[in-house]
Amino acid sequence: MVGDRAPSLAEVLRSLLFYALFYAGSVFIVLACVVTLFLTSRETFRRTVDSWSLYHRWCMRNVLGIEIRVEGEMPPGPVFVAMKHESFFEAIDLPQVLDYPGVFTKAELMGIPGWGLAGDRYGLITVEREQGAKTLRHMMTAAKKISGQGRPLAIFPEGTRVPRGTTPELKSGFAGIYKLLGLPVVPIAVNSGVLYHRLWKRAGVITYRIFSPIPPGLPRAEAEALVHSAINVYND
Repeated sequence: MVGDRAPSLAEVLRSLLFYALFYAGSVFIVLACVVTLFLTSRETFRRTVDSWSLYHRWCMRNVLGIEIRVEGEMPPGPVFVAMKHESFFEAIDLPQVLDYPGVFTKAELMGIPGWGLAGDRYGLITVEREQGAKTLRHMMTAAKKISGQGRPLAIFPEGTRVPRGTTPELKSGFAGIYKLLGLPVVPIAVNSGVLYHRLWKRAGVITYRIFSPIPPGLPRAEAEALVHSAINVYND
């Protein structure tokens, strides 16, 4: 297994260069996001945010030697994407896989000064751990507004990053959102953990596998089982 060996000197040096380039570049991109947030159109702000994701890919490919492969195709129109979450990689890379996604995210992130305002403008949707009726209505109103624009919605249904090889049950909130949205669910598996979720990152290929849509309206247990099986295909 790649994850069982010690890193080579080349992997350590590439990782150090990646950290220096990506995080230094991120400072300038974040500053540009602040400027475009207040002084330009929503579309310009969106392109600025997406450029951070694109720059991240450039650093991965040219510094770390990580290639990205996508198997399958996203269906047209608004859908509800359920994605595996093994590392920080897919959180940054989402705008490269999905076309201007609205993303369900933890309330803790939206409470970061400046981040919450920028996230709200881009299309992040706050998920509270203990959802009352009022909070749930607010969340679904935001989600339906985004999907009404023809944009996909995305969620990490296991709730947070999980270690490579683990297959926890889906969080209970997934089923409720699936029911209320009434959208097809597109499961996406990704095997980023073994290369990316480590201090000294490894060269190789990270693969997304996009599955056929699961129709809306299925019983909870059936929908959850189909999504759970699909997003964990690389953990079999």
